[in-house]
Amino acid sequence: MAVGTVFHRREPSWVTLFLLHSAWFWLLTMAQMKIPPETVQKWANGISEQLHAVALKYSGAAVLQKKLKDVEPIIWIEDVDGTVLVQEFAGEIEKMLGSKMKSVKRLADTAEDADLYHEFNASLEFDYFNSLLINTMDEESNYIELGGEFPLEENEHFNKLQVNTLMSDIQVPTNVYNKDPDILNGVYMSEALNDVFISNFQKDPTLTWQFFGSSTGFFRLYPGIKWIADPNGVVTFDCRNRNWYIQAATSPKDLIIVVDVSGSMKGLKLTIAKHTINTILDTLGENDFVNIIAYTDYVHYVEPCFKGTLVQADLDNREHFKLLVEELQVKGEGKVKNAVKEAFQVLNEATVNVQGSLCNQAIMLITDGAMEDYQSVFQEFNWPEKKVRVFTYLIGRDTTFAENVKWIACNNKGYYTHINTLADVQENVMEYLHVLSRPMVISHDHDIIWTEAYMDSVLFNSMAQSLLLMTTVAMPVFSKKKETLSHGILLGVVGTDIPLLEVIMLAPRHKLGAHGYAFLITNNGYILAHPDLRPLYEDGKKLKPKPNYNSVDLSEAEWEDTEERLRTAMVKGETGTLALDVKVAIDKGKRPLFLKHDYFYTTINDTPFSFGTVLTRGHGQFMFFGNVSVEEGLHDLQHPDLTIADGWTYCETDIDPQHRKLTQLQAVVRYLTGKEPDLECDEVLLQHILFDAVVTAPLEAYWTALMLSDSGVEDGVETAFLGTRAGLMRAVRYVSAEDQKGMKFLTPADKANIFTVDHFPIWYRLAAENKPGQFFYYIPADDINKGKDTFVAVTSVTVTKGKKTALAGAIGVQMSLDLLERRVWATARQSSDTDCSNVEGLCPLNCESIEINCYLVDNNGFVVFSKERSDVGRFFGEIDGSVMAQLLKTGLFQRVTLYDYQAMCKNSHHHSSGAHPPLSPFHGLMGAVKWFISNLVLFLLEFNICSLWHNDYLADAKAVYHASHKQKKVESMVACNTEYPGFVYDASIRETNSIIKCGRCQKMFVLQHVVNSNLVMLVVQADCDCSRQYAPITLTPREVKYNTTVKCNRMKSQKMRRRPESCHAYHPHENAEDCGGACEISLSVALLFLSLVTSLTLQ
Repeated sequence: MAVGTVFHRREPSWVTLFLLHSAWFWLLTMAQMKIPPETVQKWANGISEQLHAVALKYSGAAVLQKKLKDVEPIIWIEDVDGTVLVQEFAGEIEKMLGSKMKSVKRLADTAEDADLYHEFNASLEFDYFNSLLINTMDEESNYIELGGEFPLEENEHFNKLQVNTLMSDIQVPTNVYNKDPDILNGVYMSEALNDVFISNFQKDPTLTWQFFGSSTGFFRLYPGIKWIADPNGVVTFDCRNRNWYIQAATSPKDLIIVVDVSGSMKGLKLTIAKHTINTILDTLGENDFVNIIAYTDYVHYVEPCFKGTLVQADLDNREHFKLLVEELQVKGEGKVKNAVKEAFQVLNEATVNVQGSLCNQAIMLITDGAMEDYQSVFQEFNWPEKKVRVFTYLIGRDTTFAENVKWIACNNKGYYTHINTLADVQENVMEYLHVLSRPMVISHDHDIIWTEAYMDSVLFNSMAQSLLLMTTVAMPVFSKKKETLSHGILLGVVGTDIPLLEVIMLAPRHKLGAHGYAFLITNNGYILAHPDLRPLYEDGKKLKPKPNYNSVDLSEAEWEDTEERLRTAMVKGETGTLALDVKVAIDKGKRPLFLKHDYFYTTINDTPFSFGTVLTRGHGQFMFFGNVSVEEGLHDLQHPDLTIADGWTYCETDIDPQHRKLTQLQAVVRYLTGKEPDLECDEVLLQHILFDAVVTAPLEAYWTALMLSDSGVEDGVETAFLGTRAGLMRAVRYVSAEDQKGMKFLTPADKANIFTVDHFPIWYRLAAENKPGQFFYYIPADDINKGKDTFVAVTSVTVTKGKKTALAGAIGVQMSLDLLERRVWATARQSSDTDCSNVEGLCPLNCESIEINCYLVDNNGFVVFSKERSDVGRFFGEIDGSVMAQLLKTGLFQRVTLYDYQAMCKNSHHHSSGAHPPLSPFHGLMGAVKWFISNLVLFLLEFNICSLWHNDYLADAKAVYHASHKQKKVESMVACNTEYPGFVYDASIRETNSIIKCGRCQKMFVLQHVVNSNLVMLVVQADCDCSRQYAPITLTPREVKYNTTVKCNRMKSQKMRRRPESCHAYHPHENAEDCGGACEISLSVALLFLSLVTSLTLQ
């Protein structure tokens, strides 16, 4: 290079760039991989033939269908009349619930008569069986006081608990002295109930727990059990705080809780006030309405959204209020007049607008004193009628303003109490219920009440979630003594529990079909029983009740009824029918089915409940019947491969204790053989099961012949099975247990795949919506197939008579994935000597090649086969978003939006608190000092004030204090609404292929339907990564977020509801002079000093 020579570098022109780009694109196009569609079609057809042959051979579907064809001349098919069916079921439910009501009425009559002839004895000495202490001995092996020998034995009827069916025993909460004269007299008087408990149980052996909850606090329970205290030795259960007690003792009510949060309420006073509010909230139910107003020198609602209105006191709203109450802080000066005026205005407006309960109305005033001129507000709004009762709670030790606070209550037909400590709260709050019960007691109106659903924790792990709930029927017990009539003395409440499982079992599953079901709702539209009700959620490894488990509205389960026509009609107590097109998601919500549902509904007389049934158009409209002799059917019924649905009622085994250990199959056989002629059995269902046993019997011989044949059973074929509408199942294991990969399939642990009270098996429901003779292939759920190493093929079998075709059952085979892989690898390949002269594209082609990925995908988009075993069972869109997006765009798959109004979401909001943040070790030290001093003062307060003779109050105070503080711990999951996608293949499209542009490469794929199945084969180019351009398409639910206005409107909206028929808010003979009082309290100077220090420290 010559020195000084200069080179000039020219920028390429746009023409040059265009030519280079065009050349690059031409080369790319010429080099684009081409997957021959005809090759994929050949593979898909080959796989179809292979899978169909295996499934048909080892399931025996053709054998069963032929047998059904042979018996068609002797069968008949009937239409299922839903209108008749719902009335039949409702009649049985009314009869059953009526029996429970009669039992409760006998208890109430006996208790009132016993009290009438019992004279109170203040010095009564009487030993009784205390359920906490029974069978407890001291160090010298002597039974302790109130803890004598009380025989217990396991009882099937009572969830296998240890019980005594010959006696009841007594539970007393820790905060009630178990030898108080009131307790001893009440226990002695109620001994008369023992004989009635036993008599009731003998008359109606389906009864569960019977009980008497006394107004003094003890709880008599039959059968007797051993009560277990919590880890701290505390018994917090107080019958008077239970929903059944409160509902029976009082009529529906509208409450406005008015709480003083002025500066004088700081420290322990505010803690007590908060606990008082929470305790009042716990006394409310879904027939009550409530709001909370806090006041200083101005008035504000704890939930601004609820300003000026009343909201239903369901569990959801009560828990919401509790969280807000925890945030209350003190400041300013208390002006009670404006707050009370606001409360009166809200209650008056509710009456004018026909809102709320339209029964009792009350203001609950919580304060440490009233100093201003407050009398005029009562004169203006409440006198002279005094329609609104005012209950006052004086908080703290200072009694300076006690007379003022008491005056407010006594001049407004309320009750005044003085609450000094946390342990005082429970007893004092309960007083208002006794006052509200007076009109009912004086009128002597025994209203029978039915509670909202509640959880029976014993059943957590024993059955489907939707069947965990109970309801209680209860009745108040009054004093009939003339001398106390005007005082309206409530003695307590009697009742019995009714598992909702027992109610829903009166609508037999076999009459409703594969997708049919029965459901029950309350007068408020809340679900008591419904197969889609999920009251539990997983918190780590534990199952816990959802915060709103018993206030799930029917519209949240039947969400397709967007106009709420079904809910409205049922809440009104109407009888009728409704047809709806619905999307039903099964197999844990993964598989949408498009169904036409016919709803039939009616009311359950003498209860606040409405009952409904659902039948599915098509196969759900018909039932077939056939006759066989008992001898013939009985022989086939006793084959070892046969089972029947043990959760169904073929024979009633719960009436005679001797029958309770029988399985349903054992009971049926003993009845048919004449060994147990007294068993009550469903004759029609027995005829069904006998016929099914005979018709399916040839399958046993067929399956056995396959196992004994020279060729044997192909490696990987594990289980053949079938099921019928009558709940009969046959299953044969082709391989030994140690060689099985699907060991849990069809076992009792595999509840989704066996017949239960709650549902038909998943495979039965999938087959029902599939063409008879065409197999449906799918990967079972993770809980029984964690290794994703098995798959299932199932098809339906039918019977036809004239123009009617009825579903007779489903039959299938479960196989290992190894078998499927062998068949696919053998079929989806071209040998090296393949003639490729007429093939345009890659040839020879092989699914094991690194150039392509081959998949078998089911009609809902889930992978059944892939060269990567980890892909199996996953949604295809998660594996390849680009191809799935193209399939959705071209309409081969349809996205279906589904909703879950019972979801649980992670709480993204931090729980705010007025506490100091732990910025330094000093704050941590002060926290420890504050805890120590506050607990020490609580100890001294409880020890001095609650009297020396009963130190159990200490335990209660400790438990209550810690419970109130534990509420500050934020739960990680909260109830929410979510939407999530489901996907369905359009079976009318048999094949497609396309090229997806992904930046610098293009991806080709070919889709081919696998005939006679629900599968498609997808062959996708493997060397083009489109993940940057196309995100995965997932099934992840998305929380439905609402803006502030919408959220507020949803929270305070009041759906159609049916108010309880009875209301007892007033009686002219009521003695309103009994309005409470305060006890004199003297405190030591040291204790006062400690209290002052504590208040300052807590701030």
